[in-house]
Amino acid sequence: MLQAIGLTSNPRRDRPPAVDDLTFEAPPGCVTALVGADGSGKTTALRLMLELESGRGITYFRGNPLHRIAHPAREVGVLLGDVPGHPARTARGQLRMLCAAAGVPASRAEELLEVVGLAGLGGRRLGTLSLGMDRRLGLASALLGHPQTLILDEPAKGLSPRESSWLYGLLRAHATRGGTVVCTTSDPKEAARLADRVVSLNAGRLVADQDAAAFSRTRLRPRVAVRTPHAVRLAAAVTREARAARRSVEVVTEGSSLLSVYGSSCAEIGETAFRHGVLVHRLTDEVGDTGPATTTAPPPAPAPATSSPALASHGEESAPPAPRATRHPAPHPPPAPSLPRPVRSPLRPLRYELRRLLGVRTALLVAAAVFVASAALCVLLARSGSTPLPTALAAWPEFLPLPPAAFGAGLLGALSFGEEFRYPALAAARGTVPRRLGLLLAKLAVTAMAALLLAFLTVAADVQALRLVYGGDLAQVPQNWPALASSWGGLAVGCAWAGLLAAGVFRVTAAGVAAVLAVPVLIAPLVQATLVAPSVRSIAGLPGRLRELAWLQLPWQADNWLAAGGSLLAQPVGAALALSLSALICTYLFTGLRRSARW
Repeated sequence: MLQAIGLTSNPRRDRPPAVDDLTFEAPPGCVTALVGADGSGKTTALRLMLELESGRGITYFRGNPLHRIAHPAREVGVLLGDVPGHPARTARGQLRMLCAAAGVPASRAEELLEVVGLAGLGGRRLGTLSLGMDRRLGLASALLGHPQTLILDEPAKGLSPRESSWLYGLLRAHATRGGTVVCTTSDPKEAARLADRVVSLNAGRLVADQDAAAFSRTRLRPRVAVRTPHAVRLAAAVTREARAARRSVEVVTEGSSLLSVYGSSCAEIGETAFRHGVLVHRLTDEVGDTGPATTTAPPPAPAPATSSPALASHGEESAPPAPRATRHPAPHPPPAPSLPRPVRSPLRPLRYELRRLLGVRTALLVAAAVFVASAALCVLLARSGSTPLPTALAAWPEFLPLPPAAFGAGLLGALSFGEEFRYPALAAARGTVPRRLGLLLAKLAVTAMAALLLAFLTVAADVQALRLVYGGDLAQVPQNWPALASSWGGLAVGCAWAGLLAAGVFRVTAAGVAAVLAVPVLIAPLVQATLVAPSVRSIAGLPGRLRELAWLQLPWQADNWLAAGGSLLAQPVGAALALSLSALICTYLFTGLRRSARW
């Protein structure tokens, strides 16, 4: 059971709210359709129900508001628009990644590919899917967690009749199994044909809440659609004959060549056109929409047909008014204001993050570009003979702010959060990426592993490039390789984390890249100016003093690692990285805690 109570969106400047005090229920085992013209507030109503839009009111899903449900993906499946995944990701990879987010086995992805008819297209990339395939994949994403309730916005919009029939058949099967289905449509005939209950909206307000039979009786009426180049002549002829026969016939001129005639038949209209010599291009029976009004007024006095959309009735007899759809008061007192809340973090964040990183070729392309650039720079730097071997292996000439490996690690870190906001993958259409500790730790761990792997594979590739070009005598292992390795790994991980945190704070990849470049370009010169200032104090003997303060007795080999870490922080770039990471972590936590406090 879904209960929406008093949903009201915030007013938009000088305009009324898009949704105003909307209350309705969607029982289990039924398909409930929200119908209304474009701009009537259907999509905003769904977003208010999902707590994605700020406003008042509350929606209960089997007695619980969405923000009180531990695992929303297992209670509510959502499809709002297209699948917002990375266009280079495959359909199977997208579903497996969302399986980790929903906490369901990866085998569920294969099951749903079979259910939605995409079993043979799991390897297709999202950017190559047709509209019908995209809707099928979106429906599979909504069904991942075995949800009780499905909420869909215009699911059949733009689909062929065959695709629409299949989609609504799947929704009907979900309702038959006891599920709740809420969808929107702008076509009243489609709502009457496919839904069990129809909720009519107009200008954000509830107009009627009826079963499908009552909706068809009060909203839809049979008509004859006529297309003719002489619409005015035919309308006048139908009007005269209906008046003479004292029959109630209503004529509406829809356009310069289209007429809608209510209360007549194709045979009668065709005979009238033949008698008056009017050419007819199209003559068919249809079901017409009487508009969002819930009552049908008796036909007015006879009047000649006009080109306005008002109905012109003929004859002295009038049809009785249709039953008025009453609006039931809300069963509960007005609820407290409801604000949008973030979705839950992935239930298996590490598996989710690995699938996110490896699901597209971006990481491989970045690594390939780093290897090529580093090998070329390494060979050029070693050619002069004056460049120290560690600098050559790092491929870090003086004119570059960072070596290619460090910049590539920073780019991977920036993409870790940046792609989440550009191509949101967490519970499609359920809001922005959540700032949860589990997801952050998973991203930090995966980007650190990727940065270390990239850094040391780059050095290995540079060593092989030097041996290939200049022979094996040049690439000798330095004596202080542990300190150099720790400094090199720390630089790569620091750049990756700086890019990740900056992209998470500012929600864009470019901000992460800018933060990585700002470390050597802006912050390092300031740190260097501070370090070269005259000083009368020295930190010599710091490892020993730290050992005295420690509760645990560390091995003496730890002094070498502490000294290496201290020497790394003593370097301008290392100190700048430490300062940048400290500031970004504080900013990330501050913004995340402030956002959580609001909710």
